[in-house]
Amino acid sequence: MARPPRRHTDEWLLDNPQMRRFIGTVNATRSKVSDPRQIVAMIRSTFVELLADPAWLPQKFQQPSTESGMGGGIGMWLLYRAGDGGLAFSALVVPPGAQTPVHDHLAWGLVGLYRGEQEEEVFTRQDDGRDESHAHLTLSVRQMLRPGDLYELLPENDIHRVRTTSADTSVSLHLLGNDNGCIWRHRFDPETDSAQPFRSGWLNVDCGDGGG
Repeated sequence: MARPPRRHTDEWLLDNPQMRRFIGTVNATRSKVSDPRQIVAMIRSTFVELLADPAWLPQKFQQPSTESGMGGGIGMWLLYRAGDGGLAFSALVVPPGAQTPVHDHLAWGLVGLYRGEQEEEVFTRQDDGRDESHAHLTLSVRQMLRPGDLYELLPENDIHRVRTTSADTSVSLHLLGNDNGCIWRHRFDPETDSAQPFRSGWLNVDCGDGGG
């Protein structure tokens, strides 16, 4: 999958003390630790604190949008990305009844629910992945999520989809070890065993290569 252009400076789309504290902790951790499982374990408690704070995320980053690459009115709002391309923090906004396509992330991650309720379905790939257009997936986990709940993204659970089950729009916070809005990854159709290249983009910044 093609990678977006490397940037040399960090981008703060939202800059406040809570963000500075959280991102500072994450960057300090990933500068010392390279193992994804260790990184996720070490920053988990800091993420829990951020999820519990109702005041730091402005309403403009909690709005759905018809312009998202996810479809279904789903909004992907970038809050921060590192200049080295190794970290992005964002808000995913899913209207009631809407769901993301089945997709992968191609990086470690930590996701927490900030508002509303969601159902997450995790899929396991059963084929060897050699054919880029084919993917045989089986459903391995289904879980219900409420505010404060979080889950890890690691190789064994990298493929999933989420759906809002509450009457109100859901907002989840996504910390990924890449620029997940701008990299090319995959979306899947479990019904037809098909896969295709996929880039979600960001609503509030472009990817810098003319591709959204």
